[in-house]
Amino acid sequence: MQVLVWDKQTQKKVRRDFANFFDKNVFKKVNRILAEVRQRGDLAIRRYTREFDGLDLPLKRIRVSQGDINRAFEKIQVPFVPILKKISDNVKEYYERELKQSFEINRPGGIYLAKNYQPLERVGVYIPGGTAPLVSTVYMTVIPAKVAGVKELVIATPPNRDTGEIDPNILAVANLLGVNEIYRVGGAQAIGALAFGTRTIPKVDKIVGPGNPYVTEAKRQVYGFVDIDMVAGPSEVAILADSSANPDYVTCDLLAQSEHFGGIGYLVTPSKKLIEAIRKRVDTGYIIQVKSLAEGCEAVNEIAPEHLEIMTDEPQKMVKSIRHAGAIFLGPYSPAVIGDYVAGPSHVLPTGGTARYFSPLSASSFIKSTQIISFSEEALAKARPDVQKLTEMEGLVLHRISLEARFLARAAEDSAEKPLKSEEKVTK
Repeated sequence: MQVLVWDKQTQKKVRRDFANFFDKNVFKKVNRILAEVRQRGDLAIRRYTREFDGLDLPLKRIRVSQGDINRAFEKIQVPFVPILKKISDNVKEYYERELKQSFEINRPGGIYLAKNYQPLERVGVYIPGGTAPLVSTVYMTVIPAKVAGVKELVIATPPNRDTGEIDPNILAVANLLGVNEIYRVGGAQAIGALAFGTRTIPKVDKIVGPGNPYVTEAKRQVYGFVDIDMVAGPSEVAILADSSANPDYVTCDLLAQSEHFGGIGYLVTPSKKLIEAIRKRVDTGYIIQVKSLAEGCEAVNEIAPEHLEIMTDEPQKMVKSIRHAGAIFLGPYSPAVIGDYVAGPSHVLPTGGTARYFSPLSASSFIKSTQIISFSEEALAKARPDVQKLTEMEGLVLHRISLEARFLARAAEDSAEKPLKSEEKVTK
């Protein structure tokens, strides 16, 4: 591993701008694919499945059948039911606590304000295929959405190049979680289909889930047509450690990150002994040598890592100094892998320094809000002078007329209803 001493130059190096992940060629290819999917729908899906996956799938095979799902259970070797029961309980307990409650505010003078929280109606989940189908991503995305109350969940995942089938483990887990609308389509074309809709694949309201650079760029480009969870780069782990850290644990956790394509590992430590032990064992990533754990926290905040493991004498004390991290794992027996699979919080986390402004996927990610405002005539009259001044300041004449129309109408009504005095009657 490359050893860097913490200074301004190192600070600049680790403070990555997400633009570093931008590839002009990827942008152009994805833009072309999305435009064709939007215009040609299913025909474009078939074309790009042939081009990228080497499969000529008939339209009727794009959606996985119930028979395919049933046969998947004959092929799996892991008894998912008891495992999923434990995981579901963990995830539900965690996310039910964060669900926001609708509320009302009643103010004197006839002002009523409220906010209603409601789940999204239809969500698309992208599950990467490849050499390591991410079965865990199925439940780490679907369960929070279920907790939020999403009724329609669909999965898009690339088919196997040789068989045209979906990994049976993905199908089994999805079925056990109540998701049976699954499509054999991957890459940017899958994101386009979910965002724009085709005859075979109805449009969704939001797309979540990780993917390769093409999938990530496609999500970025369809944002606005649909909502997305985040724009993610390569997976990463940072380990903040002192001399009490077990070098074997540090080594294994850094190496585990390399199993992800483009995965990055950081060791941040003031311990020269730990640095010497690790630099001989791990080839990729960075060791950042700091003067103290306080400076180490500063370095971590600059990295803003997806996963942060704290292996120090008193890891809990370090948390208050961490401002930017997707998920924090405390102590020697809390490796990031526990968050990947069973702890409860979703493993869909901000990467590439985006933990500075993105949050992890959660039940709240699948909820939208509606604001409700009601003013009585008396309340509107009290607010009238302030609104008048603000509309004048902004030069929005029609906004002021919208307000004044109420009072002009009321003045006309009052004038019509007011009884005439005797001399007024004589004059008329």
